[in-house]
Amino acid sequence: MPADLSFSLKQARRMALAAQGFSGRQAPALIKATHLNRLIQRLGVLQIDSVNAVVRSHYLPLFSRLGNYPPLMLEQAAWSQGRRRSLFEYWGHEASLLPMALYPLMRWRMERAKQGQGIYSQMARFGREQQATIRRVLQAVEQQGALGAGSLSTRQERAGPWWDWSDEKHALEWLFAAGLVTVAGRRGFERLYDLPERVIPGEILQTSVDEAQAQRGLLLHSATALGVATEKDLRDYFRLDPADSRRRLLELVEDGQLLACRVQGWKHPAYCLPEPKVPRKVPTSALLSPFDSLIWERSRTERLFDFRYRLEIYTPQDKRVYGYYVLPFLHNERIAARLDLRAERADSRLAVHAVHEEEPGLDEEGMLALALNLRQMADWLGLEQVQLNCQRPSAARLRAAMLPSV
Repeated sequence: MPADLSFSLKQARRMALAAQGFSGRQAPALIKATHLNRLIQRLGVLQIDSVNAVVRSHYLPLFSRLGNYPPLMLEQAAWSQGRRRSLFEYWGHEASLLPMALYPLMRWRMERAKQGQGIYSQMARFGREQQATIRRVLQAVEQQGALGAGSLSTRQERAGPWWDWSDEKHALEWLFAAGLVTVAGRRGFERLYDLPERVIPGEILQTSVDEAQAQRGLLLHSATALGVATEKDLRDYFRLDPADSRRRLLELVEDGQLLACRVQGWKHPAYCLPEPKVPRKVPTSALLSPFDSLIWERSRTERLFDFRYRLEIYTPQDKRVYGYYVLPFLHNERIAARLDLRAERADSRLAVHAVHEEEPGLDEEGMLALALNLRQMADWLGLEQVQLNCQRPSAARLRAAMLPSV
């Protein structure tokens, strides 16, 4: 491959979309567990988030790519006992579900966490100062099996708002980061922790991968999932440290496992796997989770799609520009619109609170595609109707596209 390998922006966008698994949806009856596992293996990681305005975030990227799959299929892959379990929870890109094969590639991160590295300063301090509590909690898990933090808490005072954790919860999270416990299942959204040897297959636990090899493996997974990417893009995917990432990247390029290249308009060098394939087109339409791996790295999203995206969940309502829970709409290789959505389950409806088109807007075919995606999402969520609450001109066009359903 020539040293001056380069791609146009359109080519880079198509490579990214194909790498992220946007290859077209299937009929629901045709979606099997093998399709789901193959897609997650390609993505490498599904980010978990607690916000349930539409649906928990880890369910949505699979719907965006596969269509109307049964959520139970993901739950079995993530939290069932036995052979159906193919995923584990850990800090991948934030809290994440990852393919079981990546567990050995995370052991170095667990070892660093034991030393107080790569974790929040408050948690590191807890690990230094509260070893007696940590040992007590670990002993309880050893003796009693899968436990939630609530069943261990000894606090008497009422918990405060966000992240006001009990000592037992802090201990479990420290043990989780250090790899001494793992997530066996969930009760609602509460994690249930158990010993790794009761959850992770023995052959996976016994696989040893040194730190440098693991980091190279994670960068190669990033390159597979991103198609073409800068060093910062690659490291952000699994939240690697810059120094580690740059060192490992040089090794991968020197070894020929990654190729340096250029992308039109990008200031920094890019990298891709050998023998890159550029699709002729990727005509997919999909509503994207705010935590979709296609749009994680915001500067990359701007470079690829000329789309500036920021979460406004924690922005005061009167200062929001687009809304509380805003899903970008991918259509024909563009992020062509964004919608503030809410699943109003008590009334069995998917509420559209705002519709914002991106320049140059959606043509008639694009608006029909958006209407179809909203209907499909409502069906997948088990909601009977889509309700448009937005008064913007874009919503009027969308309302017309959805007739006679709305």
